[in-house]
Amino acid sequence: MRQLLITSIILAMTTINSLTAQAQNLDFLKVKAFEDQLDDVMEVIDTTQLKTILKEVEENYHQNPNEINKARLGIIYHETALNLSFLSKTEFKGYAKKSFDTLSELFNLPNTSKELLPFVASYRASALSLVGAETNKLKLLGEAFALFNDAVKNYASVSYLPEFLRGSVAENLPWFFFSKRKFAQHDFQSIIIKQDKNIDYANWKVMSFTYWAWAKQRQGKKYRAQSLAYLDKAIALDPNYKAGRKKAEELKITLTK
Repeated sequence: MRQLLITSIILAMTTINSLTAQAQNLDFLKVKAFEDQLDDVMEVIDTTQLKTILKEVEENYHQNPNEINKARLGIIYHETALNLSFLSKTEFKGYAKKSFDTLSELFNLPNTSKELLPFVASYRASALSLVGAETNKLKLLGEAFALFNDAVKNYASVSYLPEFLRGSVAENLPWFFFSKRKFAQHDFQSIIIKQDKNIDYANWKVMSFTYWAWAKQRQGKKYRAQSLAYLDKAIALDPNYKAGRKKAEELKITLTK
């Protein structure tokens, strides 16, 4: 029995080490190439535009169900659930599960491009958290954070998305989820550090949201100067109000009263 347990532990550690090594071998330029193909379906805050994109992505997938179109489908389902399902009692219910199921299928396929996995794994975890919110099943939230943690461990070195989505979910949790809410401060700080080291790490849209989220988490006097500086960056990066500018401007007014 003892030998069996040791063998099981060794096998588990070998699998984990193999996955981590695979993540470390991801080609950053290929990850960014996938990001370019997915950018228009990520962080869509205009609900009218979102509905239009949803129809287009569904049509494209039915015409050509390849891996990138499947990823786009799963992600736009996520954005639909996030921005529309909680505003409607019927029409958009169930989109969180559609997102999770679609992305899970892609994640579990043995031939999915490894540079696509940071996006699939991250949105898959976020989709599961939305399923938990929609169904009031707290167990799913715990499972979602386990998926987030795996995504961060495996892909955060080459993609902002695991920490960005984990932090975004964490910052919106009620106060009594303090063990998970702590990720909000950590994750946005981590993204900023990586961005400072590599300007190509995250795009303008993500950084606009990130600088605002960092300041939102640190509104006390101790961080006031840095928060205001980051809010100015969030605003400057988003001249057309496509990302964090509106919220950054509102928070800046609050902090300067």
